[in-house]
Amino acid sequence: MAKMRAIEAAVLVMRREGVDTAFGVPGAAINPLYAALNKIGGVDHVLARHVEGASHMAEGYTRTNPGNIGVCIGTSGPAGTDMVTGLYSASADSIPILCITGQAPRARMHKEDFQAVDITSIVKPVTKWATTVLEPGQVPYAFQKAFFEMRSGRPGPVLIDLPFDVQMAEIEFDIDAYQPLAVNKPSATRIQAEKALAMLNEAERPLIVSGGGIINADASDKLVEFAELTGVPVIPTLMGWGTIPDDHPLMAGMCGLQTSHRYGNATLLESDLVFGIGNRWANRHTGSVDVYTQGRRFIHVDIEPTQIGRVFTPDLGIVSDAGSALDAFLEVAREWKAAGKLKDRSAWVESCRERKRTLHRKTHFENVPVKPQRVYEEMNEFFGKDTCYVSTIGLSQIAGAQFLHVYKPRHWINCGQAGPLGWTIPAALGVVKADPSRQVVALSGDYDFQFMIEELAAGAQFNLPYIHVLVNNSYLGLIRQAQRGFEIDYCVQLSFENVNAPELNGYGVDHVAVVEGLGCKAIRVFDANDLQAAFAQARKLMEEFRVPVVVEVILERVTNISMGTEINAVNEFEELALSGADAPTAISLLD
Repeated sequence: MAKMRAIEAAVLVMRREGVDTAFGVPGAAINPLYAALNKIGGVDHVLARHVEGASHMAEGYTRTNPGNIGVCIGTSGPAGTDMVTGLYSASADSIPILCITGQAPRARMHKEDFQAVDITSIVKPVTKWATTVLEPGQVPYAFQKAFFEMRSGRPGPVLIDLPFDVQMAEIEFDIDAYQPLAVNKPSATRIQAEKALAMLNEAERPLIVSGGGIINADASDKLVEFAELTGVPVIPTLMGWGTIPDDHPLMAGMCGLQTSHRYGNATLLESDLVFGIGNRWANRHTGSVDVYTQGRRFIHVDIEPTQIGRVFTPDLGIVSDAGSALDAFLEVAREWKAAGKLKDRSAWVESCRERKRTLHRKTHFENVPVKPQRVYEEMNEFFGKDTCYVSTIGLSQIAGAQFLHVYKPRHWINCGQAGPLGWTIPAALGVVKADPSRQVVALSGDYDFQFMIEELAAGAQFNLPYIHVLVNNSYLGLIRQAQRGFEIDYCVQLSFENVNAPELNGYGVDHVAVVEGLGCKAIRVFDANDLQAAFAQARKLMEEFRVPVVVEVILERVTNISMGTEINAVNEFEELALSGADAPTAISLLD
């Protein structure tokens, strides 16, 4: 048997489990891990500027490709508490990341030692599993359990906390005898599939709601095949956007209070059965349960048993991995199709497509300062179908989901449930690190952008190039819009006269100067007619210098974006597109 430090065994286990990249910030209590990474090799490391940034980089890395698990590393005390937001974000969206923290030596943990905190207790509500390893011989097996937990059932994050002396202790460990644990995932049965297909067949106006669980299961192709086989239109959730291409004839739009299409809401309200696969009925998708469920039946498929019935009780619940469930549904559907038992859906599909042709929001405005809708129109025009968008929260993200187009799974990478400001920059860097060939375009409002702007320096240092579209109205736009109900506009203005940048005319922070100071490139645009040239220049700069490039667009200060309190009561602040000229990049517009 080989003798080694416990932390060296941990690195060998991570390598055997497929880890080749980590994001983090070293510190005294976690230096043994860094020494082991240096000694053993094989794990590339990106030095974040903030430990929360490292956790979001790990999220972006995981979300990029099937099977990825992002790793974030920090020292004891505040490093772990800084990563709580990343753990919460990953937990809420079913994203596996491994968070590793250092800890005070065991003998001093209870003595209020410097930077000693009970991080395991702090993070338990936002992790699948969290542990402080107190015996050196348990270290490699704690990591083995961590990978098992992250991959089994509903995916999610774990945290391993390692006292300094535990890391340093010598143990016997044979990596050649190590084997990753088999993953457990529930599967739908033949009987369940037949009952689901029978309910689908009984309905006149059925819809499939495709959630993020389909992306986690790498089952988007199966979803599209199932939709095509049955002729049932699909409404993706925000986390499931890209499971069916936006230009597919059966893509019926997104539903919800904010990140939705007019035609998506209208179609769901016309439906009589909703077949949810890998979704969780999030409240921004449903609005009130009464409105969402009235007059329709529901099938709900989810990998986590406690998700079934959590928001409302479906007519049929099936606990299953989305990919395994779709395998079962496809088997039955193919048999029934061959036997002529599947109902003709052509009339229902055509009515859905008619709504998609006629219920588009206008995007073409010539205003200066720029209206945000025009920015997304120009993005659609310039960026192709292979573009991967990264965004988190705010009016920029909401409008982006209303107007942009996504054609592939894992090409809309969004923090769905938690929505922490500042997520976008580090997450985008994690995506680029995971797939350097991917065309990554991030989208932020000015406040999201300012939250973790320092991580652009990591992008410059480690040559992680992408384009970041920054829409700047110098406002907390989403909160300003929410304050309309209170008849206030209070503490949400970010505008001020910048004594160093009078050319900004009161728009406050000189983002171009800050971005360039962090080693990246930036372009500022005042007129929407200059956006195509700016995007082309940004792409050229990105390819030449291999750093992030920011395109800042100065927006009009106040634009209200469509949203409401119910899916049948969304406030539309702009006129409907009446012709192709009103929304030239919309899909299926009727002229």
